[in-house]
Amino acid sequence: MFDIRPQPEPLPQSLLDRAVLAEPATIGHFRLRGFPAPVIRPIVPVGRVAGTAVTLCLPAADSTLLHHAAGLVGPGQILVIDRLGDRHHACLGGGVALCLARAGIAGVIVDGPCADPHEIRACGLPVWASGISSITTRVQGIGGAMNVPVSVAGAVVMPGDLVIADEGGVVVLPPDEAEADIERAIEMQSVEREMLPGVSQARPLGTISGATKLVVAKLFVR
Repeated sequence: MFDIRPQPEPLPQSLLDRAVLAEPATIGHFRLRGFPAPVIRPIVPVGRVAGTAVTLCLPAADSTLLHHAAGLVGPGQILVIDRLGDRHHACLGGGVALCLARAGIAGVIVDGPCADPHEIRACGLPVWASGISSITTRVQGIGGAMNVPVSVAGAVVMPGDLVIADEGGVVVLPPDEAEADIERAIEMQSVEREMLPGVSQARPLGTISGATKLVVAKLFVR
């Protein structure tokens, strides 16, 4: 059975434009939820992307719904694929990646392996996955779901969430929390850029960050 639900409301372009200025690793300084495990990595070197999450659940070796979804997605979206525990079959290879790239989507996050990294590189589609596999899914017509809550390497993703991804990782933010977290991250990055040039032997990092003061306050003196 296939369960296809309506497409999520697109996030404002102004929010996406700000989101690509915020590093997931910076958001990781103050947020604990929404981070897939580090096994999810870019297949090829990529820049930072941001988009509205469109979710898929693909069972076992069946990629029927992914082929169908390639005709439903478009610019401003990031396809997030829950492989429902399958760690052997690559649902995304060069051909599917090329079709998704031509659809204009911002990227793909897969909780499982991909195939054909050289072809993915050639078509320019940003892809994050758990690795590479030579055994692929097939069009079997078993079933699947689109735009339902999914899990990707331990992170819950709802259709319509904001996804930010770069070479440092992936973060998923609920729309009602996204703007505040983005602005906080951008401000932290600005402070860090201003702070780091001032680090020196005379003024070490621990002094600037306050870490040395905390250590001295709890220092065990023999």
